[in-house]
This record gives sequence, structure tokens and C-alpha cells, in this order.
Amino acid sequence: MRLKQRRVALITGATSGIGKLTASIMGENRWYLAINGRKWKSEMSSWLQDLHEQQIVAEFFPADVTVQEEAVQLVENVYRHFGRIDALIHAVGPFIRERKLFYEHSLQDIDQMVTGNLLSALWTIHAALPYMRRQQWGRIIMFGFGRAGEAPSWPDRSVYAAAKTGLVSFTKTLAVEEAPYGITVNMVCPGDIVGEKKEWRIQDVAQLSDDETPRGRPGSGEDVARVIHFLCQDESDFLTGNIINVTGGLDVIYPVSKKNPPFA
Repeated sequence: MRLKQRRVALITGATSGIGKLTASIMGENRWYLAINGRKWKSEMSSWLQDLHEQQIVAEFFPADVTVQEEAVQLVENVYRHFGRIDALIHAVGPFIRERKLFYEHSLQDIDQMVTGNLLSALWTIHAALPYMRRQQWGRIIMFGFGRAGEAPSWPDRSVYAAAKTGLVSFTKTLAVEEAPYGITVNMVCPGDIVGEKKEWRIQDVAQLSDDETPRGRPGSGEDVARVIHFLCQDESDFLTGNIINVTGGLDVIYPVSKKNPPFA
């Protein structure tokens, strides 16, 4: 079948933000798209129509990957539909914007951060690996934060940081274990790319100024997505186990709590 001759990318958390922009760029580069989100959003209709008008094959697969059974079922549904899964781009990663010390987090906060950022990735990848091993080819991309590879202290973000740095170790370990099967595993770490800029292209931010970022301009979703696409190429098979910062040189981590400054 012609359908099985084109690479298929499953992108979780792809209904908005960087995941959505990544899906668009992968589609523009002739990948078939399995777009995942918790539920259908009405604004997706125009986006999917735009993809289809560009002759991009894209299908929506609803699932909440923070629920183990739904994460596994998502992968099975995508494989059943397309007949293969070549790339798994895990863009799900809940974040609590409000600054909180660890003791101020509720148990629900902790469960949400660990399940959403760490366990959802483990469950989804575990379900996808048999198909990638069978193909002797696969690309797995996870999301972190700038400097995640250092496991730094990040005051006010303790639980999120713990989950993501756990994912760093998993990325490096899985890269070694799966290398013999032609599967690469990497992590991209966006900088302070927020709000609507997550879905912007580089040309949209090229003329804007950002005094905090050493590069001098704000980041865009495309800055991250183009790295992901590069990592998914056939010729990128020697790149695995990497933690790649896409930050414009900005260090997003403040060394002490901004919520409760020690000498205020």
C-alpha cells in the first residue's frame, strides 16, 4: 500500500503549541501525521483542512496519555490505521505557571506533574517500541527544559524539574538500549517560548527584540520543530542520547526562589 511507504509520526499533545507547529513542519516534509490530543477542539477544523489542502495526510486520534490504558490504546490505534509508527514525538508536558515551593504543592499537583511529564512518556514509548523494533527503524523525541541535562536546582519548579530530569536519564538509557534496532532517542529543551509564539514561525519573530535572550530575539515554535525534524531524518541515525537546548542562549533558571527571596 502507498500509505505504508511514507514515514508516520505520532505527535502527542499536538492540538496546540509547539506540538502543533511540529506536526505542520513534519507534514510539510512529507510525513504522515497522527495528531493526538485529549479531545477534539473546534479550532482544529480549519488547521486540518489547511493541511489536507497541502496534500498532507493527517488524522486526529483522541486520547489522554496521562491515563495508562489510553496511552497504550492510542499507539495501537495509530498502528492499526497507518500500518507503522516511525517517529514518536512526545510533546505532552503539563507545567504549573504559578511559582510554588515544594511543600506548597498539593499531592494532586505532584501526581499531575510526574504522570504528565514522565509516566505518560514511558507508557507511550513502551507501547510503540515493538513496532519500531520490528521495522528496525525509529525516532523518539522527548521534551525537557533548558539545562535539564545538568539536573540543576530549579527553585519554585521542584516537581516539574524532577519529572523532566528523570526523563533525561530515561532518554540516555533508552538511546543505548535501542541503538542496535535502528532507533534513536533524543530530547529537545525549549527556552522561554510562551503563548502564541509556540505556534509562530521564525519569520514571525525575526524582527522582534528580546533583551533577556542573548540571541536578541524571542524564540518560536519553529526553532524547536526544525530541530525535531532534523533528528527524524534518515541521515541523523548517529545522533542519539542527546539533550539539545533550543534557548537562544537564555538560562531560564533563577538560582533562588522568586516566590520567597531569602533576604527579602
